[in-house]
Amino acid sequence: MLINLHQIKFKILTGLLLCTFFSQAQTNVKYKLQGANIYAGIEVGSKGVKMSLIEISGSGLKNGNYRILKDTSVNTDFISFTESSFQATLKGLTGLYTVAIVGNQIPSERIFTLFSSGVKVVADRENKKEWIANMAQAFKKAINEPARSMEAIDVVDEAKLSHLGIVPNSKRYSTFLIDIGSGNTKGGYFPSGNTKDFKLFQLTWGTKSVSNSTEKRMEEDNSLSNFNKQLQRVLAGQADEEITYAVNVSGAYNMSDNIAFSGGIAWATATLIYPELADNPVVPVTYDDVVKFSEKLFTNYKQLSDSALVKTISDNTLDKEMIRTEIKKVNKVFDQRALMSGTGLLLKIMRQFEGVYEKKQFFLVKNGQVGWISAYVNQAISK
Repeated sequence: MLINLHQIKFKILTGLLLCTFFSQAQTNVKYKLQGANIYAGIEVGSKGVKMSLIEISGSGLKNGNYRILKDTSVNTDFISFTESSFQATLKGLTGLYTVAIVGNQIPSERIFTLFSSGVKVVADRENKKEWIANMAQAFKKAINEPARSMEAIDVVDEAKLSHLGIVPNSKRYSTFLIDIGSGNTKGGYFPSGNTKDFKLFQLTWGTKSVSNSTEKRMEEDNSLSNFNKQLQRVLAGQADEEITYAVNVSGAYNMSDNIAFSGGIAWATATLIYPELADNPVVPVTYDDVVKFSEKLFTNYKQLSDSALVKTISDNTLDKEMIRTEIKKVNKVFDQRALMSGTGLLLKIMRQFEGVYEKKQFFLVKNGQVGWISAYVNQAISK
């Protein structure tokens, strides 16, 4: 089933104006998933494979009538571009496809598969484009669907969808959204007071690509202190140059009051800095908050365990078991070194907006991770 993203882009963007957040996704709620109005979107991302199950009602995205029923992921580190990561990704991809088609009885024509822009960016940078083509071919062969479409989404479309899906209309033209992914970072803002003109911001660095570059520098010393030293060198080198240039070219400093970060590291950082705000989809932070958190990651990581953080919460009206569960999720997805890498990149970007004369408001968005792929699937079936 072939999908032309550019043909559906206008309807996607106008439809997303009706949705402010994708916070309806509740992975801990059980639904009866079989049904004629259930669709699946499976994305091969930099860090792994993700599947969103979506329920469409009425006229779908045109009237905002959809909800994300479940968001499931398998960590496979595809952008390491090794034989083992390739096989793990193929296994995860076919496994989630099987869950959709067999476990949830969703027919093939209602299952959409694609690569994220982060995968394409890293593959282009490292001259590994053939890995994407080979993965697509291996998957089509594994499921016996040679005509299946499996494209890599364009970074501009992904960035627009993220902004329109995450940022509320009331903050539409004063917010610069930056989505830090595993393999790349993208985002932007609307500089002209309309949603047609979009200023793209992108970096070829993400949480996992920073970590991978750090690991390659470590040689025979695998200690945490050496990891931290090499991480600072990676962030002070090409990454810093690219970040400074990209922010300056974007013009976002002068045009934006709010700087919002989404992506896995934003969710993880918000959860571990302010565990008592586990119910809040958006958490305001300061640059100093993140600096202190980054230092603790390296020097006192044990204090960021679920047991240690829950002990710091004195408000007995809060659901501490729910908070404990959220912290455990973070520490399952991100280990110490991944958190150090992602937070280091986050701080490098934040530093560009930490002005002396004008202070920006920083926000960490927790629930932006299911945004664009759900909109892609939804509009593809309602055009």
